[in-house]
Amino acid sequence: MEYTELLLAQLRDPFRVGLMIALVLTMLRTRAVSGTALPLAAGVVFVAVIIPMTLPAPAAGGGMLAAVGTGIVANLILLGLILGAWTLWQRLRR
Repeated sequence: MEYTELLLAQLRDPFRVGLMIALVLTMLRTRAVSGTALPLAAGVVFVAVIIPMTLPAPAAGGGMLAAVGTGIVANLILLGLILGAWTLWQRLRR
């Protein structure tokens, strides 16, 4: 599996999308105490590592390192989309 195929598969993963939405919602609730950047960065890396670790076989085309690396990229893309949608929602509500 090429890196682009792996990235697209990770972007379509509903579990990953759900975890990223939950990460943003948790960050919004705890922003006053823990800030914004550190929890989001830790969550992006955590989700990128935990999903390939729970799969029965390592991803083809580079193994665990490729899965984690593309997972970080996929998580950052999803995080950008989710935060953009949240910002748009907040501006439209005002």
